Amino acid sequence: MVTMETLDVIAVGAHPDDCEIGCGGTLAALAATGLSVGIIDLTDGEPTPGSPSPAVRIAEAHAAADALGITKRIILDLPNRRLFDSFEARVALATEFRRYRPKLVLSIGGKTPMASPDHWQAMQITDAAVFYARLSKWDDQFDDLPVHNIARQIYFSLMLESDTVGTGPKQFVQDITATWGRKMDAVRCYATQFPPAKSHVFEKVETICKIRGIAAGFEYGEAFTSTRAIGSTDLFQTLQLTPKLG
Repeated sequence: MVTMETLDVIAVGAHPDDCEIGCGGTLAALAATGLSVGIIDLTDGEPTPGSPSPAVRIAEAHAAADALGITKRIILDLPNRRLFDSFEARVALATEFRRYRPKLVLSIGGKTPMASPDHWQAMQITDAAVFYARLSKWDDQFDDLPVHNIARQIYFSLMLESDTVGTGPKQFVQDITATWGRKMDAVRCYATQFPPAKSHVFEKVETICKIRGIAAGFEYGEAFTSTRAIGSTDLFQTLQLTPKLG
């Protein structure tokens, strides 16, 4: 079998800009360590009021990926505004998981009331695709790609009316202080989505990341929820404590 390109990490969003807003700082930090990081957008996000064409939105998405140091961005051909957790959507995403074989998947967590219902559907599609990726005796559904067991899945918050704040069960905050600027550069790539009239979006992103960071002792942070208990083999290191020397 021909060796395929693989990715260490894949983040999944419903639309281009979801991953940048929810976990862009973390993706940039992971990429900076040398890990291969990918983004999969389930839709191209079109139509939207401010974008003249899907091509413009896609170009913004690839510029944002470059700003974060993303290895590969994949935009699936699922319908914006009509995204539903269907068998076909699950298979489409699971096929990409089998193709790129990530160790870690980051996905939208929780509902976003008064915002796009596509976000909640994306969470369900991703949950199912993580499961489908490892099912044996079903390769014909996934372009005959072999099964792949994803080691860990965690949820990120889109920072709207979400209850994911980083202080609940199985939640943690990732320090993004060093990559905060790259995160915001990526979000600003979406000029059609965030024109000057919507500059308050940048202030909201900064405020929430500051709140989450301060809660954990950082300048800026992004909150995540683990699907499994979070373990530790070195409590001092996990708690970011420095052992006394001498």
